[in-house]
Amino acid sequence: MAACVSRVELSVSCRSLLDRDLGSRSDPLCVLLQDAGGGRWAELDRTEKIKNCQDPEFCKKLVVDYYFEKVQKLKFSVYDIDNKSFDLNDDDYLGGVECTLGQVVSSSVFTRPLELKQGKPAGKSTITISAEEIKDTRVVYFEIEAQNLDKKDFLGKSDPFLEFYKQSDAGTWQLVYRSEVIKNNLNPCWKKFSVPLQTFCGGDFNKPIKVQCADHDSNGSHDLIGTLETTLAQMQTAGAGSLVEYECIHPEKKQKKKNYKNSGIIRIKSCKIETEYSFLDYVMGGCQINFTVGVDFTASNGDPQSTDSLHYISPDGINEYLIAIWSVGSVVQDYDTDKLFPAFGFGAQVPPSWQVSHEFALNFNPSNPYCQGIQGIVDAYRQILPQIRLYGPTNFSPIINHVARFAAHSLQQGTAAQYFILLIITDGEITDLDQTRQAIVNASKLPMSIIIVGVGEADFKAMEFLDGDKGVLKSVTGEPAARDIVQFVPFRQFKNAPQEALSQMVLAEVPKQLVSYYKWQGWPPLKLPEIKTM
Repeated sequence: MAACVSRVELSVSCRSLLDRDLGSRSDPLCVLLQDAGGGRWAELDRTEKIKNCQDPEFCKKLVVDYYFEKVQKLKFSVYDIDNKSFDLNDDDYLGGVECTLGQVVSSSVFTRPLELKQGKPAGKSTITISAEEIKDTRVVYFEIEAQNLDKKDFLGKSDPFLEFYKQSDAGTWQLVYRSEVIKNNLNPCWKKFSVPLQTFCGGDFNKPIKVQCADHDSNGSHDLIGTLETTLAQMQTAGAGSLVEYECIHPEKKQKKKNYKNSGIIRIKSCKIETEYSFLDYVMGGCQINFTVGVDFTASNGDPQSTDSLHYISPDGINEYLIAIWSVGSVVQDYDTDKLFPAFGFGAQVPPSWQVSHEFALNFNPSNPYCQGIQGIVDAYRQILPQIRLYGPTNFSPIINHVARFAAHSLQQGTAAQYFILLIITDGEITDLDQTRQAIVNASKLPMSIIIVGVGEADFKAMEFLDGDKGVLKSVTGEPAARDIVQFVPFRQFKNAPQEALSQMVLAEVPKQLVSYYKWQGWPPLKLPEIKTM
């Protein structure tokens, strides 16, 4: 694995985008994709959607790992978003540009025309990308309110929102944060928010910061209420009961009106700086990642002796179950020092009683279900296959609850010492959906992640439902998951892809899930990094 040289933050803006909406302007969003080989592109990040805007300046920065020794082919694709679904196939394509990360980081500002396809420009639209290395892992948290803002709407009060800009070395202003809109309120109190310190002021506490307060209009023509200039050093004096107050000044009104005082007061209630730790900080600080495998041995897989069974081992010694174990396990095993992995089966009749079991050890040793390395799991799987009878039903909850018991035990240590990953490989015909939903909601409060790899050609609707990408997963009683811990991937998408493509897709969410869990608990790495750089 090539060492990540550094992380890079990309700021994106567009000009003169095509209009795809009848009666209004487009609602653009930019997606960053990376070349995954074989003509496929993998999404790395996406910006927010901006309503009714042909010249968007996106606030959300796109973050990418930069490897000096790799040619990293990127594609920036801009879409007009007309619905709430995450999938972009049903949205209008406004154009894109292909380039390398090297081209972007070596240009101070990288501007290119957008193309609908190669050689076909998207009208006069352009995209501008600028890169900044992330060296600082501190984050600044704000709580801000305003009082007595000017009334801008004819029939109601104003709908105020804030925008923060930092001054670049060239003297231009660059957007670093845009708040939510608060409707019909001249004394708004915005939600607590955070911005990486690097993004906010490049780590320079005395860098000029401009704050702009405006009245939001749904057609995109927002009215300025007023502006102020400050520095992070000044704002930092807020907190512990003392507010920092600024007059919000509208430059034109100030010029025209002799008795003009201000257009309202912006008050900083709190401004705190905290350190954000990375996945590598936790791993290098001593966090062990414990890997458990659960294999589906239900009858819907087909008789293992038959060539059309998902458990049939081909003459070259593989099947989809084994490929999934190898590709995911070979990455995860590097983060576990003892290389002892518990491996279980579910949904089969097991000797000697031939009772159906939903969590039996693959090595037939319930008191010590550990296999030595990934090869040990593979060997145990091959040995057990002829000794059991595939049966049913397909119950996930017992094995999820099994791993959750270990995660709950490690939780009592109160440190970032142990994290658990459960890999379930299944043909997708789940029986205990309600119990599984409850098990996942319970597990979401524990240091664990669940990866489900679906093999075969089944309809994986239930698996996609468990993967909370389309909204927060809830138990039957309506209790929401504390965080998204399930990642589902259908194996068929990777049949002809290189082995590492499956593991990259499957494990992509784990670092974020681990970091978000320890951040939620407020736990730093066991050993703190000596120098905070990345």
